Amino acid sequence: MEAIMKINSFVNGIVWGPPMLVLIVGAGLFLSSKTGFFSLRKLGYILKNTLLKMFAKESKGEGEVTAFQAVATALAATVGTGNIAGVATAIAAGGPGAVFWMWFAAVLGMTTKYAEVVLAVNFREKTSDGRFVGGPMYYINNGLGWKWLAVIFAAFGMLAAFGIGNMVQSNSVAAALESSFKITPWMTGVVLAVITALVIIGGIKRIGAFTEKLVPFMAAIYILGGLIIIIMNAAKIPAAFALIFSSAFTGKAAIGGFAGATIAKAMRYGIARGVFTNEAGLGSAPIAHAAATTDHPVRQGLWGVFEVFADTLVICSITALAIVTSGVWESGLTGAALTTEAFNASLPGGGYIVSIGIVLFAFSTIVGWEYYGERCAEYLFGPKANMVYRILWIPFVVIGAIGGLEFVWDLADTLNGLMAIPNLIGVLALSGTVFKLTKEFFAKEKITGK
Repeated sequence: MEAIMKINSFVNGIVWGPPMLVLIVGAGLFLSSKTGFFSLRKLGYILKNTLLKMFAKESKGEGEVTAFQAVATALAATVGTGNIAGVATAIAAGGPGAVFWMWFAAVLGMTTKYAEVVLAVNFREKTSDGRFVGGPMYYINNGLGWKWLAVIFAAFGMLAAFGIGNMVQSNSVAAALESSFKITPWMTGVVLAVITALVIIGGIKRIGAFTEKLVPFMAAIYILGGLIIIIMNAAKIPAAFALIFSSAFTGKAAIGGFAGATIAKAMRYGIARGVFTNEAGLGSAPIAHAAATTDHPVRQGLWGVFEVFADTLVICSITALAIVTSGVWESGLTGAALTTEAFNASLPGGGYIVSIGIVLFAFSTIVGWEYYGERCAEYLFGPKANMVYRILWIPFVVIGAIGGLEFVWDLADTLNGLMAIPNLIGVLALSGTVFKLTKEFFAKEKITGK
């Protein structure tokens, strides 16, 4: 076991090290430049056709769930503890400059996620029972004919989900409730497992119906609380932005907190945490988007841009600004404890907002990632694997809550990162399809005046 742990540690260092970050950022830069940075140029159009149509009940075209239910499921999985603890860890390790590089990764990630979603819808399949399935394993196989690479992605996704999408999240919920409300972890695990079962047993339609209500609610609570903190420290906002931008290129060490935060550290932690929170390039979210009811792959792809925008440029930024404007980033704390300190420093009882945020964000991730893992299992073993996967999912929620199998968490972290390799190979190899569909869609939109 010790030998396996050492091997995993070595592989993990490579997977989440500079080479992988260069690959993810490089892919985002290539896709962004080839599309003329349309995710920025057409951001107004994108928000008009996503944010302002969020609660539309009908969508044109075929699919299982509405466009927003699909993105809500993806956001449920994406918006997790990384938005609260991950951002704080990046700032603690890389200084305020890490926030700039987190934004940088998000801007490029919007186009990467867009490309993933476009391909997922374009190459999705309709099953004999009328369901729509898709994701990297399908566009790699159907678009490139590389079955072996599709199988590799599906295997990584199926196994990684149990750690990153399940046990790590339930452990975060248990820790938050024990810290704030003195609730015993095993009790949290059991209740969480029961609620999770009630949601996931119904499949994507029930998951979509649940997440379209949960995601706006949980985001609103955290965003409102964060904005209150930021408004209370409004006078410090200009200095905070100045510190973030200057530290991104000069490095900034906290007094007594950490030593020698360099530009390289700011870049590494900022980009890594940005990718970890919005999952652009990992290939997970396209699995949910593939079930959306839509009349064109690009129309659903716009929701991919919105997903990264909401996750990183809105929610993560609120966490970052709350920490920097409150001044607690130099306290020596890290993770959720740092975010909690930032909220408490400005608002009495503000730490409860963080605790509630962690509970809701982590639970939504458990629900969303179950669907990802289930679709990967179905690709490998057929539809009969779906219910088996759901049943296996439940006990791991309890195991994670009581803190078991830490090695599995580490292994899942590695597998989670490994998902990006076959996915990005597929996205880059099929980028011509993305560019063609994008050009056709916007040419039609211009003609029809929609």
